[in-house]
Amino acid sequence: MEHLESGFSTSYLVALVMGLFSALHCLGMCGSIIGSLTLSLRREIRESKVLLVPFVLSYNLGRITSYTVVGFLAGLLHNALMLPFEGQGHRVLQIISALIMAGAGLHIAGWFPRFAYIERVGALIWARLEPYGRRLIPVETLPAAFVFGMIWGWLPCGLVYAAVTLATTAGSEIRGALTMLAFGIGTLPAVVGVGIMTSFMVRLSSMRKFRQLAGISLILLALLAAFPWLNPMVMHGLHRMET
Repeated sequence: MEHLESGFSTSYLVALVMGLFSALHCLGMCGSIIGSLTLSLRREIRESKVLLVPFVLSYNLGRITSYTVVGFLAGLLHNALMLPFEGQGHRVLQIISALIMAGAGLHIAGWFPRFAYIERVGALIWARLEPYGRRLIPVETLPAAFVFGMIWGWLPCGLVYAAVTLATTAGSEIRGALTMLAFGIGTLPAVVGVGIMTSFMVRLSSMRKFRQLAGISLILLALLAAFPWLNPMVMHGLHRMET
């Protein structure tokens, strides 16, 4: 059972898929942020894709760096909870992760709008960091864009929190960091695509059936998190171990 429980939680593919689906929730918020940052750049940068792309990539590299740091901290939390729960801590975290992932799926599908209340969890941290971000606007240099991106990575977001709970089940600090790195990479297409495929992304995110399909997919992933012995990726890994 221990192999089954750890097999799913270290699946970085799951975190990557969560990142792709989270774009449907975060497109409005993150899209407006990246749009505001782009408008704050000098006109010659905004009008040149060659000059603009490095700034957009720097923003997102900083954001994903923060996600990775949070994943590392989530791995530390996993280790800290192992002692008081006497070996059951991983299973407890696994169930919590599954519940939050299911809530995120219901929210994306439009069936659980109150899931957004979970974003209040990080409001206190964001209130302390957000003023530092404002001081960097207008962004003048690539290092400043990277630092702003790191601050942006702490923006309260329920879908990010769902990924963090998955990272806590990864089993170690490095695996937790890699889980959040995979999640961050999954968010890139939508966030970087703002300004390039804006109309398409907005139209896609507004399609009710597509959102419901994405939400149901996340709910299925949550079920695999709660019952990892049903996960075909885990069973494939066990089969290779036996042979």
